[in-house]
Amino acid sequence: MTNYGQQIKERTEWFLNDRFGMFIHWGLYAIPARGEWVRNAERISNEDYRKYFEEFNPDKYDPKAWAKAAKAAGMKYAVLTAKHHDGFCLFDSKLTDYKSTNTKSGRDLVREFLDAFRAEGLKAGLYYSLIDWHHPDYPAYGDRIHPMRDDEAYKRDPATFDRYLDYMHGQVRELLTDYGKLDVMWFDFSYDEMKGEKWRATELMEMIRSLQPHIIVDNRLEASGEEGGSIYTDEPSFYSGDFASPEQIIPPSGVVNESGESIPWEACITLNNNWGYAAADKTYKSAKTVIRKLVECVSKNGNLLLNVGPDARGEIPEESLRILDGIGQWMARNGDSIYGCGQAGLPKPDWGRYTRKGNKLYAHLFEESIGPVNLAGLAGKIKRARLLADGSELFVSRPWNAAMYPDDAFFNFAQPEHFTYPLPDDRDTVVEILLDEDNG
Repeated sequence: MTNYGQQIKERTEWFLNDRFGMFIHWGLYAIPARGEWVRNAERISNEDYRKYFEEFNPDKYDPKAWAKAAKAAGMKYAVLTAKHHDGFCLFDSKLTDYKSTNTKSGRDLVREFLDAFRAEGLKAGLYYSLIDWHHPDYPAYGDRIHPMRDDEAYKRDPATFDRYLDYMHGQVRELLTDYGKLDVMWFDFSYDEMKGEKWRATELMEMIRSLQPHIIVDNRLEASGEEGGSIYTDEPSFYSGDFASPEQIIPPSGVVNESGESIPWEACITLNNNWGYAAADKTYKSAKTVIRKLVECVSKNGNLLLNVGPDARGEIPEESLRILDGIGQWMARNGDSIYGCGQAGLPKPDWGRYTRKGNKLYAHLFEESIGPVNLAGLAGKIKRARLLADGSELFVSRPWNAAMYPDDAFFNFAQPEHFTYPLPDDRDTVVEILLDEDNG
């Protein structure tokens, strides 16, 4: 392993252990409540968007409540949008007036977020958009995604783009110097020719590493949700990042480089169909779905960063909190099958998935079995099996009707062993299997 590879391994050790985090998209767009890309979709100018800046006053914002909800859900870290594409800053930047401290709120919302999550013992990071639809030197007319992309009045002189880069680099420096230790810097995102050195990425990463060498950075200085960048190759760039960030998808086979080696990754997933608060969007994923998708990520050596979109008054929607509570109930009893776990090195079973930590194999049962549950290839390799939720013993045996499968082990939840029994938890029943290391 190269020295650079060793540094990434050390930086991501906590990340690969914690596995489950909260993403928080929040800003002025919570007022129109039609998602965080509302400016893009409706081609809203700075002038027409200004009313939301003047109205912004999240009187219900209580980051301590957010942190408690995240911790109760079993999440170990959180990432907040310090600045999204609309350019509005939730922190007291000295480089702009377009910030929360200049609204009716008058609060540094990022500082309060960091203080609250750190107080709960959670790791905390910040999202920062490389894109800025508010800044006068960011490309507008002709840009593929800018709200004013079709308005010739917004032509920009390419020669002034460096002024924007100075501003962007300066704000990243502020976040890294004025807000204590950050655990994650989550950039978003690169597209078309706007990638890599277009952002002066080497210079930016050198600054990040000099100020907070421990911090982990995503791969979006040269990538997006559509493409992965050089972190997927055997020769990643200096600014390729510490982890990949597939968006709204769980990679079918996890994330590996060209040599087939697993690299750190995190699927960022919305709880409904929008990142920012969308009042009409009620298509929430169930706690059962999220639990199973978290398990899927971990079974492929990945993390899940689950998003919530607080409303304009600063509260996480009640339905989101209800789902988080359901996830937390399961995690309280089954978290050992998530934290510190990864790929099992076994074929995916028909009834669910495996995760593994050392000689502890976790069988995640999503489907009821007809008769005993088959553990393919594990005959003679199991010391014991317990229901993880309560520690109760399960029956590992060789049932009379399994003579044709000498290489497989079997267990059941009661006796007689050939009967069918309901799963104790229909969301995901987890069985902790202690493997006999002397027998493979």
